[in-house]
Amino acid sequence: QVQLVESGGGFVQTGESLRLSCVVSASVSSIRLMGWYRQAPGNQRELVATISSAGTTHYTDSVKGRFTISRDNTKKTVSLQMNSLKAEDTAVYYCNAEIRGLGYWGQGTQVTVSA
Repeated sequence: QVQLVESGGGFVQTGESLRLSCVVSASVSSIRLMGWYRQAPGNQRELVATISSAGTTHYTDSVKGRFTISRDNTKKTVSLQMNSLKAEDTAVYYCNAEIRGLGYWGQGTQVTVSA
C-alpha cells in the first residue's frame, strides 16, 4: 500500500520561511512526477509546484522566486522550501506522487501565515 506522509507545516509570520517534506512508501523506480498542491478554505485545490523524476520543475506563478521544490530519490522524499511567505499562502498543503500511472495524496499539512 502506497502512503505519503507530510511534515513541516505550522504557523509563521509574513516574510518568514517553512520547509515541507513528504516521504513516499513506494519503490523509487515507480515514482514519476511528484508535487505539492494546496487548498485554502472555500477554494479548490491548486497546484503549487511539481518535479519530474529527471528533476524538471514547474511552479505556479504566485510562488515563483519564493518556493523551491526538490526531491531525493534515494530517500523517496519531496520537499518544498517556502520563503517570503504571505498571508495568501495560508492553506492545507498536500503532497502528490504519480506511481505506476496513478496519483496518490498525503493527508495534508496546515500552513498558516499571519499578516
